[in-house]
Amino acid sequence: MAGHSQFANIMHRKGKQDAKRSKMFSKLSKEITVAAKLGAPDPAFNPRLRLAIQAAKAQSMPKDNIERAIKKATGGDGAGFEDVRYEGFAPGGVGVIVEVLTDNRNRAAGEVRSIFTKHGGNLGETGSVAFMFDRVGAIEYPATVASDDAMLEAALEAGASDVESGPEGHFIYTASDELAAVAAALEAKFGEARSQKLAWRPQTSIPVSGEAASGLMKLMGALEDCDDVQNIYANYDIAADEMERLAG
Repeated sequence: MAGHSQFANIMHRKGKQDAKRSKMFSKLSKEITVAAKLGAPDPAFNPRLRLAIQAAKAQSMPKDNIERAIKKATGGDGAGFEDVRYEGFAPGGVGVIVEVLTDNRNRAAGEVRSIFTKHGGNLGETGSVAFMFDRVGAIEYPATVASDDAMLEAALEAGASDVESGPEGHFIYTASDELAAVAAALEAKFGEARSQKLAWRPQTSIPVSGEAASGLMKLMGALEDCDDVQNIYANYDIAADEMERLAG
């Protein structure tokens, strides 16, 4: 089970560049506010809020920002938002799942569809892509917290279903309904995780290179820039040297 399979690249989030940091914090704040609005404002009694706060901390979001986002839920903010999932195909036949949090479903659908079309992809029907993914709990730790063998042993003992370890870190996967229990057991042993969330994990990956890889990355970037888009998952596999070329 050891051996990182580029799932870290598949779970897309905003990068660390200063130009994108504000947008990333805005999306994280929106998720916190909506989570607090839909449930209790205390993360101890609200699993969605707990995961939202964890995600914010993983991106070094200031504590004041997190507290402010929770307080917004007591006002009118967070009302009228709904979770929507879109599925489509990117260049190279790559399957893409887009999770959206929006107060205007028609606007979000139009923007997501336009992005797919503009960048050589096409939006599909619900279920056209999801069957190629598993809904799982995903927990991430830095590589330095434990050896690969130690993390594998601890994770399986905690009830995890799979572990991938590599230079980027340890990625532990669980059944979706066991995320909280496994995360708590690992936190007791290794401290707070870098991140923990419910995610879509591809069952297999599609090798992509050349123009298809370039188009895929442009599509991903455009989706990330869409204000309503919260998370993106795709079942691609791009070689390290190809990624360096695209980044350059």
